[in-house]
Amino acid sequence: MKRVVVTGLGILSPIGNSIDEFWKNAVEGKNGISHNDRIDTTEFQAKLAGLVKNFNPLDYIDKKHIRKMDRFVQMGIATVEQALRDSLINLSDLDRYRIGVFAGSGIGGIETFEEQLRVMIEKGKDKVSAYFVPKMIANILSGWIGIIYDIRGPNLTYVSACSSSLHALGEAYLAIKGGIVDVAIVCGSEAPIVPSAIAGFENMGALSKNNDPSTASRPFDLNRDGFVIAEGAGTMILESLEYATKRNSKIYAEIVGYSHTCDAYHITAPDPEAKSIIHAILKAIQNIDPEEVDYINAHGTSTPYNDKTETFAIKKALGNRAYKVNISSIKSMIGHTLGAAGIIESIATVLSIKNQTIPPTINYSTPDPECDLNYTPNKAVKREINVAIKNSFGFGGHNVVVAFKKFDL
Repeated sequence: MKRVVVTGLGILSPIGNSIDEFWKNAVEGKNGISHNDRIDTTEFQAKLAGLVKNFNPLDYIDKKHIRKMDRFVQMGIATVEQALRDSLINLSDLDRYRIGVFAGSGIGGIETFEEQLRVMIEKGKDKVSAYFVPKMIANILSGWIGIIYDIRGPNLTYVSACSSSLHALGEAYLAIKGGIVDVAIVCGSEAPIVPSAIAGFENMGALSKNNDPSTASRPFDLNRDGFVIAEGAGTMILESLEYATKRNSKIYAEIVGYSHTCDAYHITAPDPEAKSIIHAILKAIQNIDPEEVDYINAHGTSTPYNDKTETFAIKKALGNRAYKVNISSIKSMIGHTLGAAGIIESIATVLSIKNQTIPPTINYSTPDPECDLNYTPNKAVKREINVAIKNSFGFGGHNVVVAFKKFDL
């Protein structure tokens, strides 16, 4: 089995549109939550969002393609371009059938869906765009990546709600480990800042009703009351160690474990006994002593049940070690990017390993007796990090865990 390493990163987020800007602001604990000026929020209780600012798709994408792309695709392609530049990889040196594309999005082109449905209702069916379906479907992100970069190997999209892009990362890892591809482009993107999505989440009680940007997203805090919806995209370039070594690539970290399970419990609520989350954590670190785990980048949504259940699962899986690891949720800074969260937060995880620094969980002020671990409150911490794990969970009971390790030959 081949070893798998991370060699390139790209990101668009509410706290930065480049890796350097994102990491600087994450370590400084910058709050990227703001009043949602993308839509009219008059009728909504939730008036905040994590928005990607100052993004111009023309900086990354040929003008002739842009009108055929939903915003989630535009953002995804931009991060792919960033990550390829960062990795310094020359795709033309590779067999195009030995490169894979693995993408994740929980909702896909919902902006296009809402826009074109309005067109049909107001103007009639003949005015609906011929690009409606290929702009909307979730798999079109991976399709566009293949088209733009002439990548002909496995091309797959994972749709598992908020665990979508971490599923994509894990499956890309397996494809390289198993020798199916030598290089994988892993992209997650979500652009859900539209009235219908916000209404749906608000009506189910998932969104925070707190409209103070400085306190609304507060994972693990006693007074948390829901997540803040956000948009964003991220890309990782994975390579077999053999190929990365051959081209003398820089390496951010190594992926050393992946597991995914299903709660088989409820369509939105986590299983309070967390049996399947515990199993996923243990399976992802089955070749690692739990005492080696130094950092957990939590799913940490700022919802009452998720944070409590995740804390319980970590304690059951790691035992006494759970109290010695640092945990943080960058959703406190950027909000919940839904299907893009897994890859964006994995980027934060590998940067933590590379820089031996743990970004904080901001807005944390009142401890919750049921959430009694070290959530790295409000201030980054310098610490030796050899092994870190990333958790993502999604509606439908999906649980995904990926384990990363400091690279060492």
